Amino acid sequence: MSFVGPRPALFNQNDLIAIRTELGIDKLRPGLTGWAQINGRDELPIPQKVQLDYEYLQRQSLVFDLKILVLTFYKVLSKDGITH
Repeated sequence: MSFVGPRPALFNQNDLIAIRTELGIDKLRPGLTGWAQINGRDELPIPQKVQLDYEYLQRQSLVFDLKILVLTFYKVLSKDGITH
C-alpha cells in the first residue's frame, strides 16, 4: 500500500473490482488516499469513482500525488465531506 492511489475495494464490491480490472486500474498500488476520495469519498457512485481512479492512472506523477496529499490534508482539517 502507498500513501496515494485508489482505495482498495471491499471484498463484496465485485462490480468495482471487475471494472477496475477491465481498465487496468487494478495494476496500481492501493493507497490511503486517492483522487476519488478527495472528490467525493463514499458519496460517489461506482462509475464516477472508477472514472476518477482511471483519471489518476492517466495523470499519475509525483506532482499529482503531492497535490492529492495537500488536498487530503485540507479536506481532513476542514472536515469537508464528513457525514458521520
